[in-house]
Amino acid sequence: MGDQEFGLDPKTVSRIAEDVHEVCKSGVQLCLVVGGGNIFRGISGAAAGMDRANADFMGMLATVINALALQNALENLGVDTRVQSAIPMSTVCEPYIRRRAVRHMERNRVVIFAAGTGNPYFTTDTAAALRASEMACDCLLKGTKVDGVYSADPATDPDAERYEKLSHFDVLRQDLNVMDAAAITLCRENNIPILIFSIQNKGEVNRVITGDGRFTLVEGG
Repeated sequence: MGDQEFGLDPKTVSRIAEDVHEVCKSGVQLCLVVGGGNIFRGISGAAAGMDRANADFMGMLATVINALALQNALENLGVDTRVQSAIPMSTVCEPYIRRRAVRHMERNRVVIFAAGTGNPYFTTDTAAALRASEMACDCLLKGTKVDGVYSADPATDPDAERYEKLSHFDVLRQDLNVMDAAAITLCRENNIPILIFSIQNKGEVNRVITGDGRFTLVEGG
């Protein structure tokens, strides 16, 4: 949503697409999981008195909107892209089928996974960990607002400590606000490293993949 309070900012969508395009040109295979918080957050809806399951489904539909917007931006750059949704909606995108997704990646297409896991009560963080496990990814990159993991919110606590490296167990034990516990546990069980970085910095995705960016590495333990 860029600097907006909600919705889609075309410039931000285009910038992220350009970052993905840069990585693709280097020969790295990518699959993406998008959230929907810029449009609707299920947890916020539930807090406002809405049924949690219904609120989560609304959040999943928001991720499909974001996935289609990102697909459009990527294809404008010439990147071959497929959107797969965990909630079947064949009019606008493919249903999620693991073997088909693997085949797309083998053909160097960027696969965008939408609608989370397709189930309420699970976040898109958990969806990312699940898809990374199913696609046998070498690592999971989590693009966020800050350049790594901190002991507290650096926006409100100037004394917050930044971590260069943590184990999965460290994150769980210290209850650090990185990803939800289900996502961390899934990555831990499948030995998938997690790299947390700022998605707000242009070109940072490629820098993180090459090891030159600023990020926190979560692996092992």
